[in-house]
Amino acid sequence: MNDFSELESELKKLRPAQPSAGLMSRVGSALADARESTAKVIRPQQFRINWLGLGLGLAAAATFLIFARVDFRPTDKTKQTVASATPFLQQKAAALPNYQATGLTQVVYSKRDEGLVFSPNAEAPSRRVRTAKRETLRWRDRRSGAQLAVSYPTEEVTLIPVSGQ
Repeated sequence: MNDFSELESELKKLRPAQPSAGLMSRVGSALADARESTAKVIRPQQFRINWLGLGLGLAAAATFLIFARVDFRPTDKTKQTVASATPFLQQKAAALPNYQATGLTQVVYSKRDEGLVFSPNAEAPSRRVRTAKRETLRWRDRRSGAQLAVSYPTEEVTLIPVSGQ
């Protein structure tokens, strides 16, 4: 015997109740209200662009870009070296007997833009760029073939004038 057979027979006897007249009238009025409220929805064919506002906004953006133009590509004439952590290296090496300068290597480890600097005596702001590098000088003895290399770190700060109109 199946214990569920009695339960199944009772479930087969169940039928849904008929909705009341009040429920049917409320559903009908809700559907009618839904048709009226769809008229308030903005549809793509009813969407209009405010051309005056768009034109004024674009004109203001163009004016801002024209007046706030900043030249981030300085020429060689405008670059100025302000400070250096090491003294300026003379390209002419000290006279070493039988040694000949064979090369100078500069390896840049980091170059970072530190932003705008407003100097009190300058007309316009400048952009400060800090460069950290290592320089290596090499010499070679012509007779014995012995080599000498000197390596040291350097740090250079460069101020680049920013031209704004």
